[in-house]
Order: sequence, then structure tokens, then C-alpha cells
Amino acid sequence: MTITQLYYVLAVAEHKNFTLAAEKCFVTQPTLSMQIQKLEEELDIQIFDRSKKPIQLTDVGEKIVQQAKNIVNESGRIKDIVDQQKGYIGGDFKIGIIPTVMPTLLPMFMTNFINKYPKVNLIIEEHNTNEIIKRLKNGQLDAAIAATPLDEESLKEIVLYYEPFVAYVPQNNPAYNKKEFDVEDLEANLNNLLLLQDGHCFRNNILNICKATTLNHDNHFQIESGSFETMVKLADEGLGMTLLPYLHTLDMDEKHQEKLRQFKDPRPSREVSLIYSKKELKLHIIEALRTTIAGVVKGAITFQNVEISSPLQKKLN
Repeated sequence: MTITQLYYVLAVAEHKNFTLAAEKCFVTQPTLSMQIQKLEEELDIQIFDRSKKPIQLTDVGEKIVQQAKNIVNESGRIKDIVDQQKGYIGGDFKIGIIPTVMPTLLPMFMTNFINKYPKVNLIIEEHNTNEIIKRLKNGQLDAAIAATPLDEESLKEIVLYYEPFVAYVPQNNPAYNKKEFDVEDLEANLNNLLLLQDGHCFRNNILNICKATTLNHDNHFQIESGSFETMVKLADEGLGMTLLPYLHTLDMDEKHQEKLRQFKDPRPSREVSLIYSKKELKLHIIEALRTTIAGVVKGAITFQNVEISSPLQKKLN
């Protein structure tokens, strides 16, 4: 049994296809298949049920994959230990970022990080919070950037910044004439509030501010969208108001800026953090990311009096 064989098993388990798994492992399909077959013969079991499409794990295969993840992840830590001892900042580093942070934060720090740490190969993936948690625990990500706190015992969170929410109010809304918003104004507009679809922690942030678990729209339509741009366009059509993260508003033109309303202190905000497994050893790269991001956001976000809204979905009693 070799680590390479286990690595191939994990690839097939993830992609459910031998050809695709071989491509991701940069080997030929016959080579990958032969190594997995050798492992199955050695163990005298079948890891995969090849009669099903897509390929499925057998019952014992499920257990082997869970153990293989631990072995492959731990074997990779040997190189991490050596790199850290040598002070070497380089190699592959997989980072997940939630969709409501990716478009604004990534362009702010990416160029600086690449220029400062050219030997690091950042592999950036966009995932929702639940997927990020799963991949961090499985070792499929080295770190992530998401809204916190997440209350996950196995994960460590380093706060990067606090980002206030900003109301985007159309002219037909009575609240348009207010210079500043408070939570009561938000609750009064709850039935006409345009929010991202379920699965986005930003939606949970807003519902938690309003102390609500769901919305009862009276505007005769429901929409499932993961785009702030869509919410803004619907608001411009007079179909409701929406909330945006502060960084998302910085590049808006003057026409759209006129519809933005800040909240009174303490401003409802989200906490955005760098997250990684407590077992993670690539701490030198994590620290490099933290300092780079901190350097670029401190000039953009200077708010101090904030009230953090949880990204966790409230459970119904």
C-alpha cells in the first residue's frame, strides 16, 4: 500500500470517474486504474462499485476513503514542517472564499500577495460556508475566508475586518428620505426586503439582524439569486429594498450612491475571518495572507462602533 495509491483512490472518490480522476492526478487512466486495482487485490476487497454510473464507493470503500484522507493529509504535513523550519514561503495553497466576499476582497489583495510571495501558487475556489467547512475538515482546503463566528471546534478563526451593512433604498420607498437607517427601519421593510437565496450566509446575517427566520413577501414574486447586482436592479425597479456589504458599494457610480443609506451606530456588520484547521501546518503562508489582507483593508474599512451579526442560520423552535 502506498500514499500514491491512496491519493488515486481519493481522486476517483471525489470525481466518480476514472478518466477525470487521472487527468486531475496528471497520470494516464490505465496507470491510475492499475494502481487502484493493485490496492484492491492487496486488501482483497472492492473499493469501488464499477457497475454503477457514476462510479460509487462500496460500504467498505467509504470507510477506506475516510482513513485515506487522514493518511494523505498527514503525509503532506512532513513537507510543511520542513518548509516552515526553513522559512520557505511557497508551494500550492488552496483557499476557499465565500461568494459575497470574493468579488470585492480578492482584487484588493491578490496583486500585492503575488508580487510579495511569487513562489506561492494560490489555488482559489468559491464555495458557500457549509462547503468551506466540509472541505477544511476533509483537508481539501488549506484555509478559507468567510463570515464568522462559525462555532466549529476544529477550526481556528483570525478576524480580518468588520464590514458594515448598507441599505440600498429606491426612491419610491418612504425610508428613502431618511439620512440614516436603524434596525427598526429594516424590520418595517421586512416584507419588501430583497435578499440573496438560501444557502448564502449573508442572507442569514440580515435575517438575524431582523430577528427573523424567514421572509413573507407581499410583492407577488419570489426570486432565487446569488447576485447583489440582481438585487440592486430589482430595487431600482421599485420592487423592494436590499442590503449590501460595505465594500460592494465602493465602486458604485454617483447615481447608485444616492440610494445608499448607512446605519446608525452601532452599525450592523459582519465579521470576515481567515479560517483554517487547528491541525494546519502551513501557518507561514496563512500569516502572509493575513498581513497582506490587513494591509489593504485597513484603508478601506475604518469603522469602529459595530455590532456583529451571526452568519449562522437560526433554528426554528
